[in-house]
Amino acid sequence: MSRGADDEQRTPRPAVLVAVLALGTTALSLMQSLVVPLLPAIATQLGVSANAAGWVLTANLLAAAVATPVLGRLGDTWGERPVALGVLAAMSVGTLLALVTTSLPLLLVARVLQGASYGLFPLAISVLRRELPAARLDVAMSVVSSTLAVGGVVGLVAAGVLTRDGGDYHRPFWIGLVVCLVTLVLTAVVLPRRAATGSGRVDWAGAAVLAAGLVLLLLPVSQGNAWGWTSPGTLGCLAGAALVLPGWVLLQRRHTQPLVRPGLLADPRIVVPNVAGLLTGVGLFASFLVVLQYVQTPPEAGYGFGASVLEAAVLYLLPGGVVGVLLGPVAGRIVARVGALTTLRAGALCGLAGFGLFAALRDTPAQVVAAGLLTQVWVTVAYAALPALVVAAVRPEETGVANAVNSIARSVGQAVGSTVTVAVLAAGTGAVTGFPAAGSFTTVALMGAGSAAAVAAVTLAGRRRRGADEGTRPVPVHGAG
Repeated sequence: MSRGADDEQRTPRPAVLVAVLALGTTALSLMQSLVVPLLPAIATQLGVSANAAGWVLTANLLAAAVATPVLGRLGDTWGERPVALGVLAAMSVGTLLALVTTSLPLLLVARVLQGASYGLFPLAISVLRRELPAARLDVAMSVVSSTLAVGGVVGLVAAGVLTRDGGDYHRPFWIGLVVCLVTLVLTAVVLPRRAATGSGRVDWAGAAVLAAGLVLLLLPVSQGNAWGWTSPGTLGCLAGAALVLPGWVLLQRRHTQPLVRPGLLADPRIVVPNVAGLLTGVGLFASFLVVLQYVQTPPEAGYGFGASVLEAAVLYLLPGGVVGVLLGPVAGRIVARVGALTTLRAGALCGLAGFGLFAALRDTPAQVVAAGLLTQVWVTVAYAALPALVVAAVRPEETGVANAVNSIARSVGQAVGSTVTVAVLAAGTGAVTGFPAAGSFTTVALMGAGSAAAVAAVTLAGRRRRGADEGTRPVPVHGAG
């Protein structure tokens, strides 16, 4: 048998495969969060305004929204291995560019290239579904998915460590480059060559229309605070999105090989994890930002602990990341034992408790750490359960694109959570003190608690549908109900 045939038949060890895919999703979330603490340094060191520096986040988000569904579909039709290697190569080039450039336009180009990283998660889930037996799938998906939350904490901590005392904003990108290159090499070695699970061609026209609609939606969501929520630009983009996105659905209905099957978007079994993903994304960034702002506020404001960026990341966010690492495999076993909807609801109740605790009791560091731990448990458990729900509802050849849609829902939620949190804190900032009023933090906490409660309610609605849908699942997956 030829070497190519040997590679075609090679089955990687499950533990090694899961570890490499988890590293890839860690790189994805690392790239997403790494720049959040760096924005003030980027503005200062590049000599641009804070609003201009904010495009470092926006460019990455827009690129992700455009690329993720296409990459998920390409993985289904071309095979996951070549697409994943292409994504990692683009990430590496983008990170190298971010390291060497001192120009904001080139930094934005780098962040656009890094936006391809969002495609790694749906590709990873597709690989797991194909390569692993059903008995191992829930735990494996949980481990890989939980790193989405864990990597975000790692990125914040790394940025705090490497830019303390006014350090160069380029430094944290070295970590990103090393992770990208290591992941690229390991992926090339470990991922087997397999025939694609899907067939047909990519609907590039549909992809272009979807990209336009998502950009029109996410631009005002991410830039509304800077543009003004009633400005012509904001209202015009939202109106455009309201026209383009429904038009895209109609276009998909007329296409023989659509980018995303319209029935997939309307299937209640997919609607539930997508809505839950959006709401969990809101809670994730609301928790990150409100904790960072609160603990860094000096006590002279009447609250806060005067923590540095490094202290805020290590003392208040890192414990949640550690818990997430430990909880990932456990959450997968819980999904397999009691079902994804029940697991998702239990996680949401932890989030409700965490935000409730922060709203009522945040006078000591221990209380804030406990609140952060609970919200991190919510996100970790939710991210563990969501892929099981998606995989259970779709055919194998739709695994990549279905998880890509779920990834977009989470990204939109993160953008909403970030924007609303910043808007609420900015609106409550006093002209004399320069710090948000204490009540602003309570408002954000109540928003996070409402998101968690809504996820719990969505799971109850999904459970009522389960009995009617149980016999119609295309490919049953244990623990998804």
